Amino acid sequence: MKYAEEFRDPKAAKALLARINTLADEIGATKEKPVYIMEICGGHTHAIFRYGLDKLTPEGVEFIHGPGCPVCVLPMARVDECVEIAEKPEVIFTTFGDAMRVPGQKKSLLQAKSEGADIRMVYSPLDALELARRNPDREVVFFGLGFETTTPSTALSIQQAARENLTNFSVFCNHITVPPPIKALLDDPHMMLDGFVGPGHVSMVIGTHPYDFIADEYGKPIVVAGFEPLDLLQSVLMVLEQLRDGRAEVENQYARVVPEHGNSVSLAAIEDVYELRPSFEWRGLGEIDHSGLRIRDTYRAFDAEEKFGIGYAAGVRSVQEPEGCACGAVMTGQLKPTGCPQFGKGCTPEMPLGALMVSSEGACAAYYQYGGARAAEAAE
Repeated sequence: MKYAEEFRDPKAAKALLARINTLADEIGATKEKPVYIMEICGGHTHAIFRYGLDKLTPEGVEFIHGPGCPVCVLPMARVDECVEIAEKPEVIFTTFGDAMRVPGQKKSLLQAKSEGADIRMVYSPLDALELARRNPDREVVFFGLGFETTTPSTALSIQQAARENLTNFSVFCNHITVPPPIKALLDDPHMMLDGFVGPGHVSMVIGTHPYDFIADEYGKPIVVAGFEPLDLLQSVLMVLEQLRDGRAEVENQYARVVPEHGNSVSLAAIEDVYELRPSFEWRGLGEIDHSGLRIRDTYRAFDAEEKFGIGYAAGVRSVQEPEGCACGAVMTGQLKPTGCPQFGKGCTPEMPLGALMVSSEGACAAYYQYGGARAAEAAE
């Protein structure tokens, strides 16, 4: 298959759905007693709703939306620290666009920009590097945010800054890793999960073996999936086949992109530049051991936390969610977005209370954008 259209073929989709329905019947999955499958990646959540897969699959298959949106799991305290750095007169603060409108305790980066802070949207950390070259009298800070998917590009940029001795460039590191929060969810006795659809882009970097513990220690199947409708339907089918057969394995549906052992160049850059933090705070999950990355001492000159005495360098600081905001419960699969009393009312894309409504991978944004009647009903 070479073209996207081949992964959206209605005839192939109907055949997969027929097999999914048959398997759901075989394992006794019903509306009252469904199979709970968590799609970890926010990109998968949006694809499920964009293509209506939640409506096409049988009622016995229930999608649970996991903590797979790095913007969404960022705690409010880190947003506040971004604003604090950005408002320093000597700083040019650079960030990806989907972080601009994420609310902090008092304001978002977009609001800080409207008040005069020099905040610029970039498409790559290399853009921030170029700004540092052109503005040697300014401190250029890049908001390093994302899972293993975006971590290599930030690491390579830090390496390049070191080679050029661009000491007016630094990274506010908020890179996080996928496996630890999955373990935290599996350790939650109240969490009902039967299997996982694993992230495709993250796995392109780290491979499939970091998920071995899910099958080996917890006895849950996981299938790494692509992002087209046929990818997701086939992945759901593969999870159901494992459940029917009593198997728990790590399978790779997205083999056309994801290598078993990941990308060696990316992994080497990550290993050179970063080390694991003792712990890192996740929205809805709290502090999770060894789930975040920090810049190694070798590259300390490019660490904004150290340079500005902020973040974990200044001590852990937690901020409570706004009253009525259910982002934490939605992020951990305990609540559907439409179950939040603020959804579509006090929280909209124009006036968000939480990150899940504004992020391009947020579950609330997916429900609001593609939910149709559900979103309208919740907003009444």
